[in-house]
Amino acid sequence: MRMYDIIEKKKTGGELTDEEIRWFINEYTDGNIPDYQVSALMMAVYFRSMTDRETATLTAAIAESGKMLDLSEFGELTADKHSTGGVGDKTTLIVAPLAASVGCKVAKISGRGLGHTGGTVDKLESFPGFNTSLTAEEFFNQVRNIGISVIGQSEGIAPADKKLYALRDVTATVNSIPLITSSIMGKKLAAGSKNIVLDVKYGSGGFMKTAEDAEVLATNMVEIGKRNGRRITALITNMDVPLGYNIGNSLEVIEAISVLRGEGPEDLRRICIELASAMCASTLSLDIKEARARVIESLQSGKALAKFKEWISAQGSDGEYTENADLFPKAAIAYDIKACNSGYISHMDAEMIGNAATILGAGRASKEDVIDHSAGIILKKKNGDYLNEGDVIMTLLTNDEGRISSAEKMATGAITFADKAPELMPLIHKIII
Repeated sequence: MRMYDIIEKKKTGGELTDEEIRWFINEYTDGNIPDYQVSALMMAVYFRSMTDRETATLTAAIAESGKMLDLSEFGELTADKHSTGGVGDKTTLIVAPLAASVGCKVAKISGRGLGHTGGTVDKLESFPGFNTSLTAEEFFNQVRNIGISVIGQSEGIAPADKKLYALRDVTATVNSIPLITSSIMGKKLAAGSKNIVLDVKYGSGGFMKTAEDAEVLATNMVEIGKRNGRRITALITNMDVPLGYNIGNSLEVIEAISVLRGEGPEDLRRICIELASAMCASTLSLDIKEARARVIESLQSGKALAKFKEWISAQGSDGEYTENADLFPKAAIAYDIKACNSGYISHMDAEMIGNAATILGAGRASKEDVIDHSAGIILKKKNGDYLNEGDVIMTLLTNDEGRISSAEKMATGAITFADKAPELMPLIHKIII
């Protein structure tokens, strides 16, 4: 079997056999196929797509490319959550301790930034000393003892996806439904949780640009999960506008802490409550209204914030950071972008804003880039807000002055003004079970 033939077959619209898919995943995982050939295949898949059978086989091959976690000792209580990625999406930082504080066992494997979106692992590493590379024993013990552990992908868990994930990030092959489905569900199946909640984003800042495409992706993932014995729920949510106001790693951690204190932006707070409620309803066999009531009570009572501090401390950082945001390093340069005219913000291209944050140092343009955890953007206004000429729209934060000009051009191009207030899109489009 030759990789050349597999590339040629998919390039011309052919359907790959199960044997071809498993062979290429196994050989690439073992280092026997070069990145440039896999990049070619990913691009062919991007343009030619895959059938449901091909996607299911690719998902299983990714999951089985390494060890599969056995969480059976926790029975039906294991819960996981995944977002398809967005700008300002720091929901895991809030949802994971919320669900754990209500009684779920949150055993989660998260990724790093991909394209214009931030990654949970990068955000958690804003906490000095936070260890995202626990051993299997440490991971299991933490779930047993405090009900929550979130780690990065180890070499042993879905190693094929780890290689593909990094490659897709730098070859413009991120937003392909078969590749997104197999990446997400391959990791989720390998991670072993019984209950999974998916946050499938659509809009300018999501990989799916329309609600219809997001629904196709969500339906595919729900079906793959069900076929593999998982209880799975997908929320289709709006990412046409950044979520919350802070974009960038430590900036998003700070905003997440504000929500756990009962403060924070309403859009971020609402989505986190709904995601945590879906997790608790499935995991604890609760009616959604009862699950939501327990989640809100945990948020209001401070139990969720206490669980967050316990979690951060357990994984090697100083829990005091959860109580004092001033402890996080601050970017040396703060640059305000101001409105050149008066009017309503009618559209805010979330992807362009995410790319501007990447330029400032908050994300990666290549696999080798090092993230600046203090870099990013703080929005002052969002869709539907009125500004007078000279009002600050957003503040750019970086430690490299040379990055400001390009980031300003990108961010300014993301904003559209109008004389009338726009009709705002709903935050949650649909729920698929």
